[in-house]
Amino acid sequence: MSDPKGSQAPESVSLKEPSTLEGLAQRPTRPLVVVISGPSGAGKDSLIRRMKELKVPFHFVVTATSRPPRPDEVDGVDYHFLSRERFEAGIRAGEFLEYAIVYGDYKGIPRWEIENALASGKDVILRVDVQGAATLRRLIPDAVFIFVIPASREELIERLRARGTETVESIARRLQAVEEELKHWAEFDYVVVNRDQQLDEAVNDILAIIRAEHCRAHPRRADLERPAQASGSES
Repeated sequence: MSDPKGSQAPESVSLKEPSTLEGLAQRPTRPLVVVISGPSGAGKDSLIRRMKELKVPFHFVVTATSRPPRPDEVDGVDYHFLSRERFEAGIRAGEFLEYAIVYGDYKGIPRWEIENALASGKDVILRVDVQGAATLRRLIPDAVFIFVIPASREELIERLRARGTETVESIARRLQAVEEELKHWAEFDYVVVNRDQQLDEAVNDILAIIRAEHCRAHPRRADLERPAQASGSES
């Protein structure tokens, strides 16, 4: 994983106050940074995958992880799958905007991914855990933060079991972490319920949020505020 050649730092968008009706109707909007977060099993990956299938015009940031890929995951598409040694080398080299240890594995956002995303001029979608969202709230305070949850504890347990990669012990550990993660829901701008068999409804809720954000009279300014840092405690 390395910074692609030709990447450039994002340029700020200068917006003047419109003085006419036509100017107001045609005023340009700033690209949004949309952070999708929530507990394990909420369906964050499924939401991102569905939005890609629908070919929505967003820039999807690919995060990195040291965990092995699941059977249906593709390197460079779902995640950048790195060995633990390679991930730690990237940390030492300052390659990550933020990173954390989540359920025993590293997860993080490669710095060049977010720089290229902000330079693209498109709305930017990031998928992070709750720890990562807390860090991004400090780094990009004007991002849009969406907390995704399942409809019930039973749905959550069934999703974790359906992965086929979780043991009874790991499911119990994740459920315990969920209790802590749910305490942070009020720190987010929006809450989206991702119900079983209703994935498109949750996707439509997210798209509606993005459309509404672009109608704000006072647009958000999603600029990076600080250099890379670790998210903190281990989940």
